[in-house]
Amino acid sequence: MTPPNGNDRQQQEREKYVLAFNDTMIKIWSEQITLLSVIDTGRLLRSVKALPVRADGRFIEIGLSQTFLEYGLWQNFGTGKEIPRGNSGDIGRVKRRKKKPWFSRKYYASVMNLRDFLSDNTAREFVGIIAQALDDKYLRYNH
Repeated sequence: MTPPNGNDRQQQEREKYVLAFNDTMIKIWSEQITLLSVIDTGRLLRSVKALPVRADGRFIEIGLSQTFLEYGLWQNFGTGKEIPRGNSGDIGRVKRRKKKPWFSRKYYASVMNLRDFLSDNTAREFVGIIAQALDDKYLRYNH
């Protein structure tokens, strides 16, 4: 009889974490768009979506994609037709647009948290594999 494989648990943890990350980012962005009143027609709010997660079968290599209207970036940086990004702000008239940082505020920190989780989780799986390889009982009963 084979003992439960700890690697399956690690893989399930990774899959669960990655899917939750995607869902959480969409919720955060939607909340920020609403909280910061980045709503004119509602198209930006409705456009925020998580695309399907691309992952190898073990969730060691993953690809995450989210999508929203480009207009959302203009709102995030307070730029647009009247104020190109990087402009000093002196455009010869009163600046109407204000930054509404709905997108970038927590995204980088969240990506770094995902990186740290995957690193730790994969390392624990590797240690488990090595421990099993060196365990005489495991080798005797399973080979």
